[in-house]
Amino acid sequence: MAKLKIGIIGTGGICNNKHLPSLAKVADKAEVVALCDIIEDKARETAERHNLSNVKIYSDYRELLKNKEIDIIHVCTPNVSHCEITVEAFAADKHVLCEKPMAATTEDALKMMEAWKKSGKKFTVAYQNRFRHDVQVLKKACEAGELGDIYYGEANAIRRKAVPTWGVFADKAQQGGGPLIDIGTHALDITLWCMNNYDVDSVGGQVFYKLGNLPEAAQGNTYGAWDTDTFEVEDSAMGFIKFKNGALVNLRSSWALNYMDAREAATTLCGTLEGAEIKYGGSYQAAELWFNKVRHGKMSEETLSGEALVDYFEGVNEPPGVVEAKQWIDSILNDTEPVVKPEEAFRVTQILDAIYKASKENITVKFD
Repeated sequence: MAKLKIGIIGTGGICNNKHLPSLAKVADKAEVVALCDIIEDKARETAERHNLSNVKIYSDYRELLKNKEIDIIHVCTPNVSHCEITVEAFAADKHVLCEKPMAATTEDALKMMEAWKKSGKKFTVAYQNRFRHDVQVLKKACEAGELGDIYYGEANAIRRKAVPTWGVFADKAQQGGGPLIDIGTHALDITLWCMNNYDVDSVGGQVFYKLGNLPEAAQGNTYGAWDTDTFEVEDSAMGFIKFKNGALVNLRSSWALNYMDAREAATTLCGTLEGAEIKYGGSYQAAELWFNKVRHGKMSEETLSGEALVDYFEGVNEPPGVVEAKQWIDSILNDTEPVVKPEEAFRVTQILDAIYKASKENITVKFD
C-alpha cells in the first residue's frame, strides 16, 4: 500500500513538538514530504532536527499546494491564517487537519466549512485533548448515561501567571485573541464533546485587559517577563453558554489571573445522577478524574486509578498527539469520520467569537 503524503504549513513549536513526533509513529502509513514556513530557514532547521532529509522546503504555501503528490495538509500557522490556507488546500484537492481553533472568527470558519463541503475531502481540527485517557473515560461514562441529564458544566483553562512569551501569542492581529482562543478552546471542546450538546441558545461573557501592563517585577510569569509594549490580547476571559434545553456552561480562561486553583483543558460536569470533574494541568501534577454520587444513602467519591508503568515500555496510554495522528490517518485510509468533526469545531469557534462580541458590545449574543 502506498503511503499517504503529508505537507505541513507552519514549522513553529506545535509542528516540532506535536505533529512531527506524532506522525513519526504512523510512518508505516504516512510520511511528511514537504515543509513550509514564511521563514525558509525555520523549515530547513525543522527538517534537520527531525532527520527529514528528503522533504521539499517551501516559503510560499501556494507553491506547496501545487505539489500533486501531497495528499494531506497540516495547517500549523497563527490562527488568523487558518482560513485562507485551509480554503486553498481544499481547492487543491487535499485533506486538511487544521490546528485549533478552526478560525479566529465565525465568518472565517464558515468559509472553511463551505470549502470543505465542496471538496469531498476529509477535514478535522486538532483538539488532541479528547484523546487523553481521563477524557476518554469521562466521555464513555457520559455516553453510558451514568451522569444522567447533564445540565451544568464548567470549562476550565486557568493559568495563574503563564503568559507565553514566544511566537505571536500576544499579537492580536495574527492570533485574534489571547487565552480564550488559545487554551479556552480546548476546555470548551472537551466539555461540549462529553455533554454531546452543541445546540446553543445564547452566549454572554466578559473579556479582561487588566494585567498586561504589569511591570516586570510584578509579573511573576512562569515563562519569564512578557513585553508590555507588545501584549495586545486579553489576560483573561469568562463566558456563559446557555443551551436550548436549559443547560449552562461556564467557561473560564486566563494566562494571568490572581487565582489559586490553576487547571487547563479541564472540565466539571453536573448531572442528575452523578457529577464528574477533571483536574488537569496547572496546580495538578497528573490528570485526575473524579466522580461524585450517592452510594447507600451517603455522598461518595471515586477517582480513576493511576496507570501502571513499566520501565522501557510505553504502556497502553499513548500520548494524545499520537492517538490523534493515528485516528486521522486511519479515517482517510478507511474513509471514516475523524473523531473531531468539523461541525463540532465550528461551534467552538462560533462560541468563542460570541464571547468576544458579547464583551465588546455589552450584549448577550443569540444563536439561531
